Amino acid sequence: MGSWTTCLSSTGSLSSTGSNPETSPYPFNLGERLEYEIKWGFFPVGSAVMEVLAEDKAIENSPILVRFNVRTNSFADTFYKVRTSITSTVSSDFSRTLKYQKEQREGKTRREIEVVYNYDEGTVSYVKNGSKPKLTQISGYVHDPLSIAYLFRLHPLIPGGKTVLPTCDGKRFQEVVVQTKERKLISLPRGRIFAIETIPALSNLRGVFNRSPQGTLKVWYSDDERRVPLRVSSRVIVGSFTASLIKASPPIRGYH
Repeated sequence: MGSWTTCLSSTGSLSSTGSNPETSPYPFNLGERLEYEIKWGFFPVGSAVMEVLAEDKAIENSPILVRFNVRTNSFADTFYKVRTSITSTVSSDFSRTLKYQKEQREGKTRREIEVVYNYDEGTVSYVKNGSKPKLTQISGYVHDPLSIAYLFRLHPLIPGGKTVLPTCDGKRFQEVVVQTKERKLISLPRGRIFAIETIPALSNLRGVFNRSPQGTLKVWYSDDERRVPLRVSSRVIVGSFTASLIKASPPIRGYH
């Protein structure tokens, strides 16, 4: 697990909502909320929200909740309605995922998924729609497909660098490799801002990319101490999708 565990060992735990983001040991604080507009080509088709919360504010060093919600707008609802919610429960030091839950409502698809990580036994339990648990063996700490977006933010973004993120979705273990590319000025709904482009290796990703040989996925992170995901773009078999940041709490600095 190498570099990212070394980074985690020196950071402690997340600061609360009311604290100064500048003094947090992490690039993100409890209470961070990111809102995105999603477009299919030139057409707005939905919105997404990512946020970081404490599982129980009354408990010191409570596990962290990372939540992601995505929904289509009324236009897109007419041909493919999406109402999907994902929650990752992560240890207070952000070293490992404890639980991963997904409520998927996409078109005709209806799935309830719960993944529980048992590090004492070295297993991950995967349950879909109340079925019998399926176990996957793991040999160390892992993160889930959602929390790795925040785990990646713990690393300095060095153009030409490469980061390996140990990940388990409940069905298999994989090492997601993310390449860091160039710093550039990108355009968002609120203005232009410097960002660093990253590209996760599609060979380590599943889903629609498996059916799209020319598929691409790119994520641009803010070029500052917070390393906020500003834009996500994907080109798959059904076209191009882009999620662009439209609002952030705390606010993003550096717009031109």
